[in-house]
Amino acid sequence: MPARLNLAVDCAPGKRVRTMPLTHTRDLFSKALKGKYALGAFNVNNMELLQAIIEACEEEKAPVMLQISKGARQYANPVYLKKLIEAAVSLSTIPIAVHLDHGDTFELCKECIDEGFTSVMIDASHEPFEKNVEICRKVVDYAHKHNCVVEGELGHLVGAQFDEGEEGGGFSSGGHYTHPEEAVKFVRESGVDSLAVAIGNSHGAYKFAGEQHLDLERLKAIKASLMDAGLGDYPLVLHGASSVPKDLAAQINKYGGNMGENTAGVPESDIEVARRTGCTKVNIDTDLRMAMTAGIRKVLWENPKEFDPRKYLAPARKMVKELVRHKVKNVLCCAGRAFD
Repeated sequence: MPARLNLAVDCAPGKRVRTMPLTHTRDLFSKALKGKYALGAFNVNNMELLQAIIEACEEEKAPVMLQISKGARQYANPVYLKKLIEAAVSLSTIPIAVHLDHGDTFELCKECIDEGFTSVMIDASHEPFEKNVEICRKVVDYAHKHNCVVEGELGHLVGAQFDEGEEGGGFSSGGHYTHPEEAVKFVRESGVDSLAVAIGNSHGAYKFAGEQHLDLERLKAIKASLMDAGLGDYPLVLHGASSVPKDLAAQINKYGGNMGENTAGVPESDIEVARRTGCTKVNIDTDLRMAMTAGIRKVLWENPKEFDPRKYLAPARKMVKELVRHKVKNVLCCAGRAFD
């Protein structure tokens, strides 16, 4: 049996053991929909990223979703990630959910459910509609028996489809948008608890050539169709939502990087509208990577003799923390909503 997340945390000798349970996204989504804010779903690969995310959200009193991808599990080992998350939960007071990002098979989703994840994504969006429904339904049936919620995806984003470590995931140079009427049929037949939509969003740092905007009218139509079909204020998810900040790209390039001139992301103003329209969960990964890379490059460029990882990882962690703080305060507007 895989080791489950153990959230009974040993305190100082002589003190009572404190239990900090993970939060289910059902609870978080319900509150976010009522409050018209979005949850930040931040990808975690190592200790410094996790510390930066949790510290920023704790200080801003923002609920948070920690996302673990297949690539992160391959890189860090699920046991290490489990222990890091247990540490984060023991040091925090905010609601924390743990989510599998872009699970590509039923077996991977089952493994994470058995480990104690409170949420999983099964991404079969590359399959034909009926096959996508079939795979999602299988995951939903298992997850709901184990008190876990499921995110599906309909439509196909441009960019890297899965974070599969050094082997790299499949890359799609073309995509197709989510159709409102198909979204209703998909949600009904698959039983997924939330739906990731394709409305012009894209994975990676090289999302677009020039300025690009989300199809916000399509998003409104999807939301309206779900509502009209009696599915209520249904939670939608925005993948590929990093804004790829120009200042971070410039810093990376200034200190020896080569990100090129064509880095472009989703404008934060579009994400704000999407959030008000009902995108309840917003995935952010690329921006975190850029902040960490920019911080490390600056220290090593200015101090080429430096070889103590603490000396370059600490400033990088601080940059990630400030980026997360900005997102939860100014874009997602979930700061101060931890105890709604």
